[in-house]
Amino acid sequence: MNRISDDDAAEIKASEEPLPPGLYIVATPIGNLGDLSPRAASVLARAGTIAVEDSRVTAKLLQRIGAKRPMTPYHDHNADKVRPGLIARMAVEPVALVSDAGTPLISDPGYKLVRDARAAGIAVTTIPGPCAAIAALTLAGLPTDRFFFLGFLPSKEKARADAIAEVAHIKATLILYESGPRLGATLKALADGLGDREAAVVREISKTFEEAVSAPLADLATRYAELAPRGEIVVIVGPPGERAATTAEDAEALLRAALSHMSAGKAAGEVARATGLNRRDLYAQALTIKARD
Repeated sequence: MNRISDDDAAEIKASEEPLPPGLYIVATPIGNLGDLSPRAASVLARAGTIAVEDSRVTAKLLQRIGAKRPMTPYHDHNADKVRPGLIARMAVEPVALVSDAGTPLISDPGYKLVRDARAAGIAVTTIPGPCAAIAALTLAGLPTDRFFFLGFLPSKEKARADAIAEVAHIKATLILYESGPRLGATLKALADGLGDREAAVVREISKTFEEAVSAPLADLATRYAELAPRGEIVVIVGPPGERAATTAEDAEALLRAALSHMSAGKAAGEVARATGLNRRDLYAQALTIKARD
């Protein structure tokens, strides 16, 4: 006959007692509802209210665990208006924060709720669990020792290209979120800005048709140019390879080409991003070239 340990008995008892007031950050499944942890289910079932992105999505999760709890919409469009009321409630009752899928605060406004709760002296507890970024990283087969999370890139072409240029020389695997309709354009922009690095498109994580397609960025851009997969997608991009040293002659040639259509400052910045050379040195060299010519 199996005996319940003292630790297990304490956990069972705790799961049946009322939750103390405070903020509870609860990670929810990103696909398979079976991934909801027992602790997360227990907290959701005992919360005074649950701050949600979409009450319809969270209602299905609550139905799965046989619980009915009050819900308060909390998302990008109403966060500033709703936040003070939630902070006031946390002082007297437990408030759970969930996103539609995965870990709250990852590419959503939840961090401001945590910040204001801490400033008000309210206890904040996290109930960890699924996260699409980390799950996709484990599926991609790309280096995992260092990674940089970008969230969603800007939708406008120029802003997106600038954001990619900012991270082009970071020696880490890049992780970003994307939607199906924007995937092809984003992959092309990544290929244009980063070169033909190894990458992966990961979708339907933890679901029946989970998929991780790995290929160089240019090949992925071609594959998804017309095909727009459904749902949210995670793109993983491998780190840059070792860059060959840029000679003085190479730097001057690049500067001259850039100066033909932009100012000295912009030319220096462009060449600095492309070569990793010091921007101030390149700017001084650009001014010299302009004066000499």
